[in-house]
Amino acid sequence: MSTFALLSTIVTLAALFGLISHRVLRLPTSIGTTILSLGVALTLLLVGHFVPGLSVAAQGLVASIDFNRVVLHGLLAFLLFAGALQLNLEELSREKLSVVSLSIVATVLSTLFIAAAFRVTLLLIGIHLSSMAALLFGALISPTDPIAVLEMLRRVGAPPALEAQLAGESLFNDGVGAVLFLALVDASASGSLPSAGHFASLLLLEAGGGIAIGLALGYLTYRLICLVDSYKVEILLTLALAMGGYALADILHVSAPLEAVTAGLLVSGRARAFAMSARTLENMDTFWELLDDVLNVVLFLLLGLELLVLPLRGRYVIAGLLAIPLALLGRLSSVALTIGALTAVRTRTPGSIRILTWGGLRGGLAVALALALPSVPGVNRSLLLVTTYVVVVFSIVVQGLTIAPLIRRLDSAPAGSLAPLPATKS
Repeated sequence: MSTFALLSTIVTLAALFGLISHRVLRLPTSIGTTILSLGVALTLLLVGHFVPGLSVAAQGLVASIDFNRVVLHGLLAFLLFAGALQLNLEELSREKLSVVSLSIVATVLSTLFIAAAFRVTLLLIGIHLSSMAALLFGALISPTDPIAVLEMLRRVGAPPALEAQLAGESLFNDGVGAVLFLALVDASASGSLPSAGHFASLLLLEAGGGIAIGLALGYLTYRLICLVDSYKVEILLTLALAMGGYALADILHVSAPLEAVTAGLLVSGRARAFAMSARTLENMDTFWELLDDVLNVVLFLLLGLELLVLPLRGRYVIAGLLAIPLALLGRLSSVALTIGALTAVRTRTPGSIRILTWGGLRGGLAVALALALPSVPGVNRSLLLVTTYVVVVFSIVVQGLTIAPLIRRLDSAPAGSLAPLPATKS
């Protein structure tokens, strides 16, 4: 199948599933699309027992799509940039301490907790997992997925303070998670765990480099936008920034996700305030919101269809089911410790730990990282891939569908409201 025919098939399915999700299922488009694509994949697998040719053809089609490359070196550039453009910068600035703490401290704590708990749990069912493999799983499943989180936040009506914490953390903890993951991948080849100094230097180089490039290119784009008063040209400049900046960061081997987020935040804050007319702002917001929605549907469609090519085995699926509560406990413990430590300087919003825990969704990014796992001794790639997929599907479908009722229930609780409290103690 040609590239154009493959792309046409994906877009057509995405449009059809989006329509059914909205019109028939009455579900959020991303969740409905995930459920429908999973249903189609399961149906094809079952039918494949009676019509092998159909299943083989479908698996060949999905296998021809490099999910890792499509997400990490394609869709992420647009989705992260669009997400950064939509953030409330004033609220994000007020919550910067929480965002930084959750992005770094909570991610590291969650990685360690999940790795230890997952390794011990698998031993109970007769599966031996090396410490390195357990740490790799902890590193790829701990960061919250910005695409899933931002899509969820747009529809649930979370309090502004918690929305800024969740959205900001999900956009920035990718850098920490990616550095952890890459350091562990390198260590899996050498056979020794990276030192704290090695991790710190990688974080400074990758994350710092991505942020620096994002600032430089974002400021350059802002200056170029100042030279024109044409919404078409200005939108084209933001599109060039989203694509070109991400590609440059990839080439320089620094954090492309952090570059995209930083560039988007700079354009959102500076260009929006000082260089864009009301007409440009309206058209730019419409363009990026539409692009964001379309690519989200495509991503969740591909995520569901990826089931067709997974190495499904009974014990791998069981490991994934066992990993679901472990991932939630890892998230809960890391968030509780981090937010608890911050209460020394900040007043905590009632219900914040529960919302930050349940709203910390995992998504396609975790699956893309799992697909990048190396095939080396001591790392059961198939086990980790299936386990990651099971956790991600649960996160998107179950957590994604229940976070809004949780927020409403906490908001109506007699003990108090979820309205933001003052940032500092009196």
